[in-house]
Amino acid sequence: MTSVAQVLLHPFSALRSFWRVRFDAWLNRRIQPRSRITLNQKRVFIFPTRFGGWLGVLLFSLLVGAINYENSLVFALCFLLASQFVVSVLHTFRNLSGLTIAAGRSEPVFAGEDAPFEVIFSRHGERQYEAIYAGWPDSARQLVDLVDEEEVRVCLYTRAHRRGRMRPGRLLVETFYPVGMLRAWTWLDLGMECIVYPQPLPAGPLPASAAGDEEGEHTAGSGADDYAGIREYRAGDSLRQIAWKSLARGQGLYTKEFEARLDRRQWIDWDYLPSMNTEARLSRMCFWVLELFRERGEYGLRLPGLEIAPDVGPQHRDRCLRALALYQDA
Repeated sequence: MTSVAQVLLHPFSALRSFWRVRFDAWLNRRIQPRSRITLNQKRVFIFPTRFGGWLGVLLFSLLVGAINYENSLVFALCFLLASQFVVSVLHTFRNLSGLTIAAGRSEPVFAGEDAPFEVIFSRHGERQYEAIYAGWPDSARQLVDLVDEEEVRVCLYTRAHRRGRMRPGRLLVETFYPVGMLRAWTWLDLGMECIVYPQPLPAGPLPASAAGDEEGEHTAGSGADDYAGIREYRAGDSLRQIAWKSLARGQGLYTKEFEARLDRRQWIDWDYLPSMNTEARLSRMCFWVLELFRERGEYGLRLPGLEIAPDVGPQHRDRCLRALALYQDA
């Protein structure tokens, strides 16, 4: 379907998308992305709430009535309410102005979980901030107060829908303080992101060709790795393996035996799941990484164009999970 046909069939959706793009571009010019932002007049927007709008209608009605009937008491009431409205504008704006908001830590999560992002709110001087709400566009708001504390750290959550690098977008910070007649708000891009691992899906045990022996390293017949003992000499044995010291001591002719040991390390290989699509493969490989970490096994990871040598420990686990999350830069 062409873009023209989409506009004709869904004109309101197309118009909304158009203005959304224009608004985002304007917002990026006005409030540039930074990891630490102090709010000022340029970064704070303010507009009456529904309650404030109805109050404006009431003030206009009182003013018309006072002019029509030349009633001084109605004039006084109208001007009193209007002055309260003007004062609330200053107090609502002041409840955000000067507030510093900075990006904190973010933790990796699995797809389908809520990703935590730490946001730091701090104030300077004696000014206090009350009843401030903060949250990502598609998540619940959290209440923030800076009355006695100089700094408050808040963990804000948003759902991680797919693996890869997750950027939560602009943070909404708003307040209706003190009486709810006006709403002051701002949209901040703190440049935060987190790594979203694939959602682990049960995959059963590793294929037999992938796993080592259940008891670890095991012998594989004669070899040249580890000394295993001596046996009686047999015709055809190599002279280099004859136990010359035993012969010199008059103990007879013997041959040294050696054992070759197989590698007990395990590999999680992309090629073990050839019939699955990319996301299904990564989810099952993620399951194997977690299982082998839980069993304290030594394992490595093979992806197209990437190989992580076998190792153990939480750092190795996180490295493997990160490689799965960022495969093909999802």
